Amino acid sequence: METSVLVINCGSSSIKYALVPKDPAGPRLSGLAERLGSGEARLKGTDSNGEPFEQTLVDADHARALEAIFERLEGRLPAAVGHRIVHGGEHFTRAALIDDDVVAAIEQTAALAPLHNPANLAGVAATRRLFPDLPQVAVFDTAFHQSLPPRAYRYALPEALYRDHGIRRYGFHGTSHAYVSRRAAVLSGLAGGGWLTAHLGNGCSTCAVWEGQSLDTSMGLTPLEGVAMGTRSGDVDPGLHAHLSRQLSWSLERIDEVLNRDSGLLGLSGLTNDMRELETSAEAGHEGARLAIEVFCYRIAKSLAALSCALPRLDGLVFTGGIGENSAPIRERVTALLPHFGFELNRTINSETIRGREGRIDAGGRQLWVIPTDEEGQIATETRQRLEEATA
Repeated sequence: METSVLVINCGSSSIKYALVPKDPAGPRLSGLAERLGSGEARLKGTDSNGEPFEQTLVDADHARALEAIFERLEGRLPAAVGHRIVHGGEHFTRAALIDDDVVAAIEQTAALAPLHNPANLAGVAATRRLFPDLPQVAVFDTAFHQSLPPRAYRYALPEALYRDHGIRRYGFHGTSHAYVSRRAAVLSGLAGGGWLTAHLGNGCSTCAVWEGQSLDTSMGLTPLEGVAMGTRSGDVDPGLHAHLSRQLSWSLERIDEVLNRDSGLLGLSGLTNDMRELETSAEAGHEGARLAIEVFCYRIAKSLAALSCALPRLDGLVFTGGIGENSAPIRERVTALLPHFGFELNRTINSETIRGREGRIDAGGRQLWVIPTDEEGQIATETRQRLEEATA
């Protein structure tokens, strides 16, 4: 009997998938359907032998792409499907077995994530049509952060905006922060404990985790709040929108586009949002690249220092995500900006730690870890747990 969980992550023009076995560390069938709805749509990934493949899916929509994905599962019908859903609002504090009521509740949160939830639901609808008898579970980016206390999730705004419209801080990257903090507790031998986690990629967020629960995080109502990211500004003066509207006659749509698509590392450097290219350019003397890296690291360290206020005790810091796992210089810069926290980086081990390899990179004292995130594995785990509870 097949015991694997098919993890589906639908974007507006893409579908990322992985067939995760019962042992999350086992080999996976995985891939990406991208540029959906265009003449350049394609599906690429790896088969059960680890061999890469690529096929064209000209003008394919989400449903056609999912059919192609199922054809690539080599006849293996998964035991269940786990769907990544970006925003669960306050309604979902944990993974949910998908039915019509759950779909309706997710639709009601679409206003909070208009670029994500509708695409996530497109994947749910297509999968339910293809396999109506297959159990499916929604796993929410925001659910891990539903343990935040009011002092962390409330904005200093009129009560009615929260009560009537759900305006509050929700946080994102929950599956990643959950996975690496729990993995850190296992690797360190500490039962629970207090961890700061830094998910650093094109999207970035930080989190304070105490005994397996999120107590605060950098992202808020949307994924724009928080640290500087690849193309997102992170925190700016809330008055910036009014200023740009008055002085430049920019529309809200244009301001939103600039803050989400043209800012962050890309905006500061004027070059790229790719940290590898920025590091190379900075070494060659490009001032914009240098500034982008300095701002990026300073904002992360500043966020981590602030989040430490949420923890009764700090045991260590975990780096994850594409930049967090790959860039030794970024890890060194961030820890150097936290001199009061007792971190002692082992520069030799740090420089030798590469993506795909977890390891401790401190020289003693408070712990520093690099832990590759496994959001697909976390989604598969939460999917199984929810199904087991439903059948218990």
